Amino acid sequence: MTQLSSALALRSAVHQRLAGDGALGALLGGARIYDEPPRAAAPPYLVLAEIETRDLSGDAAPAHEHAFALEVWSRQGGLSEALKAADRVVRLIDGAALELDGVRLANLAWISTEAERLVGRDLRRAAIRFRAVTEPAAPTDAL
Repeated sequence: MTQLSSALALRSAVHQRLAGDGALGALLGGARIYDEPPRAAAPPYLVLAEIETRDLSGDAAPAHEHAFALEVWSRQGGLSEALKAADRVVRLIDGAALELDGVRLANLAWISTEAERLVGRDLRRAAIRFRAVTEPAAPTDAL
């Protein structure tokens, strides 16, 4: 599987995990998780933000390292609304055993959360960063 295919499989699995959580949906006012938010989307919502994928292959096996971010956008309650949703995201994703299409998730870990007020835009943003490692899926044994 190519690096891009493994990155797409990871993003899809992360999206599915987040969209299926009722508590996160309550914090966002619904399943408001976007790859690119619609122009008319009013916060709060979550965006699957940047991803950087690198070859991590060694002598033993091919692997890819993915550094990716999720962003919570908010207008309410100072940074509290964004940080509450960010906390829920970390609880859902950090160490999760996600099922990826065509690849195996070897590791998934939370790295950091950064929250800020965007002056002049009346917005708050919490950027949550993760690191994941994917490997080729083990071949299934033929019966």
